[in-house]
Amino acid sequence: MSEICGWADSEAIYIHYHDTDWGVPEYNSRALWEKLILDGFQAGLSWITILKKRENFREAFAGFDPNIVAGWGEAEIEVLLQNKGIIRHRGKIAATITNARVWQSIEQEKGFDRYLWDYVGGTPIQNVYTSLDQVPAFTDLSTQISKDLKKRGFKFCGPTIVYAFMQAVGMVNDHLITCPRHDAVKKLVRPGMGG
Repeated sequence: MSEICGWADSEAIYIHYHDTDWGVPEYNSRALWEKLILDGFQAGLSWITILKKRENFREAFAGFDPNIVAGWGEAEIEVLLQNKGIIRHRGKIAATITNARVWQSIEQEKGFDRYLWDYVGGTPIQNVYTSLDQVPAFTDLSTQISKDLKKRGFKFCGPTIVYAFMQAVGMVNDHLITCPRHDAVKKLVRPGMGG
């Protein structure tokens, strides 16, 4: 068994997420939006809670198609508030609809993927942490991205949420250097995203 980063506990779903998904550079606009929304739903909760409900979220939010979700309103919010398979938080559900509309604006303007990846010049930041206590909860960059997203109308995207998102989608490689996934993820860089 690999010596993983330490935040993933012994549950199989968590280990699988660490070993296959977390930190892998994501360049798909829709998938980036999905992960940012899920990180917003995590606020105040543990990631394992969201991870276990991820498929329920996908079903409830039309496969996280922001072009569909952007057209929703109060009727859909009421339906979602009755869905026991997701986190039933009115503010987060309503924010998802708002955030879908913001996504549409950014996507039309330059692409949500390029918008986010331009913050790191199209190339993941390769950190070299040896212990979890070295990994920050947020950074100056996540604070800047958070401010910029909020200015555009995005909700539930504070600096800590944004940094967790950046880690999840591989904008930063925060696998510990003692973790076998650090080097594996480092090799997955796709050139040409910046500019």
